[in-house]
Amino acid sequence: MSENRDPHVGQQGHSVEGVKFVYDFTEGNKDLKDLLGGKGANLAEMTNLGLPVPPGFTITTEACKVYLESGTEPAALRDEVSAHLDALEAAMGKKLGQPDNPLLVSVRSGAKFSMPGMMDTVLNIGLSDKSVQGLAKQAGDDRFAWDSYRRLIQMFGKTVLGVDGELFEDALDAAKAAKKVTVDTELEAADLKKLVTKFKKIVKTEAGRDFPQDPREQMDLAIHAVFDSWNTDRAKLYRRQERIPHDLGTAVNVCSMVFGNLGPTETSRGGGTGVAFTRDPASGHQGVYGDYLENAQGEDVVAGIRNTVPLAELEQIDKKSYDQLMQIMETLENHYKDLCDIEFTIERGQLWMLQTRVGKRTAGAAFRIATQLVDQGLIDEAEALTRVTGAQLAQLMFPRFDEDAKVERVGRGIAASPGAAVGKAVFDSYTAVKWSRSGEKVILVRRETNPDDLDGMIAAEGILTSRGGKTSHAAVVARGMGKTCVCGAEELEVDTKRRRMTVPGGHVVEEGDLISIDGSTGKVYLGEVPVVPSPVVEYFEGRMHPGADDADELVEAVHRMMAFADRKRRLRVRANADNAEDALRARRFGAQGIGLCRTEHMFLGDRRELVERLILADTQDEREESLKALLPLQRKDFVELFEGMDGLPVTVRLLDPPLHEFLPDITELSVRVALAESRQEPHENDLRLLQAVHRLHEQNPMLGLRGVRLGLVIPGLFTMQVRAIAEAAAERRAAKGDPRAEIMIPLVGTVQELEIVREEADKVIAEVEEATGTKLKLAIGTMIELPRAALTASQIAEAAQFFSFGTNDLTQTVWGFSRDDVEASFFTAYLEKGIFGVSPFETIDRDGVGSLVKLAAEAGRATRPDLKLGVCGEHGGDPESVHFFHEVGLDYVSCSPFRIPVARLEAGRAAVTSKGSDHR
Repeated sequence: MSENRDPHVGQQGHSVEGVKFVYDFTEGNKDLKDLLGGKGANLAEMTNLGLPVPPGFTITTEACKVYLESGTEPAALRDEVSAHLDALEAAMGKKLGQPDNPLLVSVRSGAKFSMPGMMDTVLNIGLSDKSVQGLAKQAGDDRFAWDSYRRLIQMFGKTVLGVDGELFEDALDAAKAAKKVTVDTELEAADLKKLVTKFKKIVKTEAGRDFPQDPREQMDLAIHAVFDSWNTDRAKLYRRQERIPHDLGTAVNVCSMVFGNLGPTETSRGGGTGVAFTRDPASGHQGVYGDYLENAQGEDVVAGIRNTVPLAELEQIDKKSYDQLMQIMETLENHYKDLCDIEFTIERGQLWMLQTRVGKRTAGAAFRIATQLVDQGLIDEAEALTRVTGAQLAQLMFPRFDEDAKVERVGRGIAASPGAAVGKAVFDSYTAVKWSRSGEKVILVRRETNPDDLDGMIAAEGILTSRGGKTSHAAVVARGMGKTCVCGAEELEVDTKRRRMTVPGGHVVEEGDLISIDGSTGKVYLGEVPVVPSPVVEYFEGRMHPGADDADELVEAVHRMMAFADRKRRLRVRANADNAEDALRARRFGAQGIGLCRTEHMFLGDRRELVERLILADTQDEREESLKALLPLQRKDFVELFEGMDGLPVTVRLLDPPLHEFLPDITELSVRVALAESRQEPHENDLRLLQAVHRLHEQNPMLGLRGVRLGLVIPGLFTMQVRAIAEAAAERRAAKGDPRAEIMIPLVGTVQELEIVREEADKVIAEVEEATGTKLKLAIGTMIELPRAALTASQIAEAAQFFSFGTNDLTQTVWGFSRDDVEASFFTAYLEKGIFGVSPFETIDRDGVGSLVKLAAEAGRATRPDLKLGVCGEHGGDPESVHFFHEVGLDYVSCSPFRIPVARLEAGRAAVTSKGSDHR
C-alpha cells in the first residue's frame, strides 16, 4: 500500500474526509453487509456470539469504491490498516512475518452478495525465506512450514502477480511424478523446499520481479489485488448472470491464519479443514452435511483438487471438535433462522470458524426448508415467502428423466444440483460457449472447475466433474445458478487434453458424444435419456394430490407455499390463452381469468384464406360474404372459451395482426406471376392478388395498418367480432352459464379512435340483447401499448372501462426497438457491455417503460376511479416485473399458462416485501 507522504499527489492516495475504512471483527455485525461485505459482517456477528473466530479486521467496500474510481487507495487507509495490524499483533503476541515466530494472515475478498470463487484470496501472507524457518521451529514441523510457503508463492503468484497458474500446477505434478506419488500430502519437506525454489524462479521469469520478502508489501499488494478482482471478467460475468449491481465493490478481510495442514504432535492430533451446512443444500433435509479434508487448508475443499470425506466421518477423526461444531451449527441456524453455510478449520484439536453465510441451496431445498422453519416456529408464513422465488419454482417445473426408460448408466457421482440435463460432452469452457452459440446443447465435463470456467458453466446445460464434493466450486456455483451438476464421479476418467472421458468397462466418450446427467441422483448415462413431467407440474395439472401416497414432500412443500402466497397476494393472476384447451390448463394452474385472448391466433390454418379475402375485397358484397363466413366460426370459438372460463373474466382483444401476416408473401407471389407469364399461362387471379399486395405492402408492418386502425379502415371487421362475442355470451347465458367477457381495443393512440369503435360496439351489443332477450354486461377497454396512449391516459379513460398494458409493444415503441431484429443483432453486446442488466423484453424497464405505466395508471384512475388495470405482456409472468406491477397498483397480471404458478407466488412475495409501496 503506497506511502502517503503528500496527500495532494493523486497517485499516492485519494483523500476522503471523515470516513472510517477499517473495522475490527469486534466492531461490526451481520446487518452491515453493505459496508463490510457478507463475509466481514458475518465474521463480526460470529465474534459477537462468542464463537471461536481468529482475530482480524475488515477493510470496507467504501475503500474499494474509492480505489476503483480513482485508481488509488484512500489517503487515510494505510494508517488505519497499520493501527489495526498493530492491535492484531499485540493480541497475538507476534509480528507479521516475524522471523523467529511469524504472525501470518489471510487476505480474502467478501462482497455484499456471495460470489463463490469469483474474486481473490491469498493465504499465509507473512512467510518469507527467513520466517519459514521460524514457522518450522515453532510448529516443530518442517513439512508444514514449507508446504505453507509454497502455497503462498503459488496463490500470490497467480492472484497478485498474474502468473499463469498452470505453470505452478505443472511444477507440482512434476515433483509428485519424480517422487512417484499421486497426492501432494505425500511430498516431504525436502521436496517442498525444492518446489519453493522452483516456484520462485517461475515468479521471477513470468512476473519480472522476485517474490516479495517484505511481509507488509505482501499484504498491501494482496489487498490491492482483491480490490482489482472486483472488475475481473469472470466477476463481471457472474454479476450479470446473478443480477448483482456492479457498483457495490468488495470488502477485504485480513484474518490471522489458522492451519489445518499443521501436523500432529505427541499431545495433539493434526487438523484439517471443512465446509458444513446446517441442512442439506441439495434436498433441504436436516442432518449432518458437508465435506472434510484432513491435513489441508481452506481453499483445498472448495477447489475440489482432492476428494473429501463426508463431514459425518469427522466424529470418528476428532469427536471433540465434531461435537463442538454440531453445537455451533445449531447456534448459527437458530440465530440466522435459515440454512447456514460454514467454513471451518481444525488446528491441532482447536476448532476455528472462518466464515458463515446464509447458504445457497437448490430450488427444492428452498421450498422444503421454508416450510420446515415455519413448522419449527422460527419464521412465519410471510417470512417463508421471502425464502423462495418464482425462478426456483419455474426450475422445479422442468422435466426429469424417465426412471422406467431403457438406459445405459456409466457412472455415479455426488448429486450436487438437481435437474435432468442432456447434451454433447465438451471438455473446456471455450468449446462449451462456442457450441452453445451455434445452437448445440452441451454438458461441460471437467476434472474440477475453477472460476475461469464460469462462462462455460453458464453456456452448458449441465456440469459433470470427476473430482470434488457438494461444496466444491462446481457444486456451489451450479446451485447458485440453478444449473444441473454431478460432482466427484471418480469412476470416470476425464482427459481434458485429449478431449475424452473413459467410463468403467473401457468405453470412451469423445467430445461431441451425447451424455445425460441427473443432478438429483448423481447418475451419468450414455446417450439421450427421455424425460417426463416433474411431480410439481403433475400437481398443478391436478394429477397428483399433495396429500396422496405417491406425492413426495416436495409437492407438499410447494402446495403449502402456494397457499401462503394466495392468502397474502392482492394481485390477481390471469392467463394469456386463445383456445379452450389453454384456458382449461390455465384454470388448473390457478388462473383467475383470461387477460389476453389474441383473436388473430383464431384465424390461422384454413381460416386464413377468409381473412385474406376480407382484406383484399374490392366490393361491399365481397366483404360482407367474408364476414358472414367468419362470424359463426368466431362465435363457436368464444362459446368454448367462455365455457372453459365460466364465472371468470375473459378479455378478448380484437384483431391486431400486422397486415402482412394475412397476405401472401410478396416475393413468392411475384415469382409465381413471372413464371406464369414466361410460360404464357393464365394468371389473372395471381396478378390481381399481386397488385393488391403491392398496394397494401408496408415497410414497417409493426407500426402500420394494424390494431384499431385495421378496424377503422376495413368496415365490419370489428363489429363482426363484437357480434360473435355478444352472441356467444348470450348463448352461454341461455345455457345457465356465467360468461364475463371484456372487449379490448388494441393499439389505441388517441381517445377518438376508441370512441368510434366503442360507439359501433355498443350498437351491436344492443342489437344482440334485443334479438336474444338477454341483458349482457360486456366491459369495453383498451390496450395501452403506445407512448402517446400512456401520456393521454386521462382522456382515454373517459371512454375505457379498463386498461391492459401491452408491455411487449410498449417496450418496442419506447425504446425504438424492433424486437425481432435487435435481439438477434446487438442485444448480446449490450448485455456484455452492461448497458442492460437484463433484456427489457424480459424484465420491465422501470425507469422508462415502467414510468409510463405508472403515469398512465395514476392518470387513468384520476379520471375514472373504478378503472380496472392489468398487464398482458409476457412481463406479467416475470418475477421482478410482478413486484413492480404490485407497487404501481395494478389489479392483475396476465401471462402464459405455464408461468401462472410463478406469477401467483411472486404476487404473494410482492405483498409481503413491498409493504407501503402499493400506489393504488
